[in-house]
Amino acid sequence: MTTSAGRAGRPNEDFVGAVPGAVVLLDGAGIPGTESICRHGVAWYTHRLGGVLLGRLSRDDGRTLTTILAEAIAETAEDHRHTCDLTDPSSPQATVAIVRVDRGRLDHLLLADSFLVLDPVRGGPQVLTDEREVAARRVCAAPLDGVPGGTPEYDRVLDSCRQALRARRNQPGGYWIAKEDPRAAEEAVTGSRPLAELAGVALLSNGASRIVSPYRLTDWPGVLELLRGYGPAEVIRRVRQAEARAVAGPDAPDDATVAHCTHLPDSRAGEPRPAATSSQGRRGT
Repeated sequence: MTTSAGRAGRPNEDFVGAVPGAVVLLDGAGIPGTESICRHGVAWYTHRLGGVLLGRLSRDDGRTLTTILAEAIAETAEDHRHTCDLTDPSSPQATVAIVRVDRGRLDHLLLADSFLVLDPVRGGPQVLTDEREVAARRVCAAPLDGVPGGTPEYDRVLDSCRQALRARRNQPGGYWIAKEDPRAAEEAVTGSRPLAELAGVALLSNGASRIVSPYRLTDWPGVLELLRGYGPAEVIRRVRQAEARAVAGPDAPDDATVAHCTHLPDSRAGEPRPAATSSQGRRGT
């Protein structure tokens, strides 16, 4: 596992962690400068929610991933409900990606736009994500088409687009994300695959997935090749290089996180649990 803050001097709002048999990756979101809404901040929220998820997953008590996420959202909300305005659209929130081994299968859960890449024994990778946030952003951003950038009109329309997107958050017909309402867990994308069909699995935050889109440095089979050969840090290193070359573009450097799970257990033997590979960050080409 490797995680990298997008900007020096700012906390990393991503979270990644593992317990035997399960991996959790969160990508935090919120509006900067809203300390009056939540005094804790986005990084606190992702680390708190991630820790609660890992604790519940470690119990291995047969609960579904949806139930575990709902309980974790409720517990984390209770931790700061009495000091922070959790109902404000700008209060801390996070995407959620979870994989777990359970009785010879790999279960997964995705809420919002992190990525799960299944590496099957036969055939190419299967890439899964919750596409509803991207679709909502596309619809809400449509009024910006043709408006000259850097103008007061652009700023006015952009603010209107942001408000429209927030209004779709955790609403039917919009998109869903972990925030204060445990019912969002019921809207997560879930699934399960036999372990015998998989050689590995990778989880990527939105910032790390930039290696495929928008930077087009490789495709998803290429991402798996990088992970097998060089580890998660190489994926992030290449994203950072692309971000540095695109400093004049619309995308500021983003927090980026990757977990690569290998040595998946043989379902016939029942041993061992999956492990997440660790990388310290390689330099060079």
